[in-house]
Amino acid sequence: MEDKIRVLLSEEEVNQRISEVAEKINKDYAGKAIHLICILKGGVFFTCELAKRLTMPVSLDFMSVSSYGDDTKSSGVVRIVKDLDESLKGKDVMIVEDIIDSGRTLSYLIEVLKQREPASIRLCTLLDKPERRVKKQVKVDYTCFQIPDEFVVGYGLDYAQKYRNLPFIGVVEL
Repeated sequence: MEDKIRVLLSEEEVNQRISEVAEKINKDYAGKAIHLICILKGGVFFTCELAKRLTMPVSLDFMSVSSYGDDTKSSGVVRIVKDLDESLKGKDVMIVEDIIDSGRTLSYLIEVLKQREPASIRLCTLLDKPERRVKKQVKVDYTCFQIPDEFVVGYGLDYAQKYRNLPFIGVVEL
């Protein structure tokens, strides 16, 4: 049976907003290099689009962190599935996420990465659900969209590994 998906943010809206956020990052990091940490799997679409629009030297690494499994709600248990390949010592780091809701995953991840002695850590997300935030100390530096508490797919976000390839952000009508 096919799931019904309602468009929340069109492909054009998403692309425009990524360009606007990239402009702000370009200003904030002028004269510096930036090390992007893409949070797999969902963050890869956003990370690639963002990186294409950045004008400073960019290096890139990947982490896979899980707290969902095949459900629509976070389990609350955070696991590092794939760790970084490079040292963060002395680097200006930006964690790039597809979506932040409870903040549990990012709270845990930021603490782990701080121990690796980066010069700075900032957080950039495509989507933010601030009303779901449990970990209030998670500060998002760059947000493309704040969205309501609905289960979204597309642009890297999935439902049981489906719909990542949609070029827009949609809501699965369960």
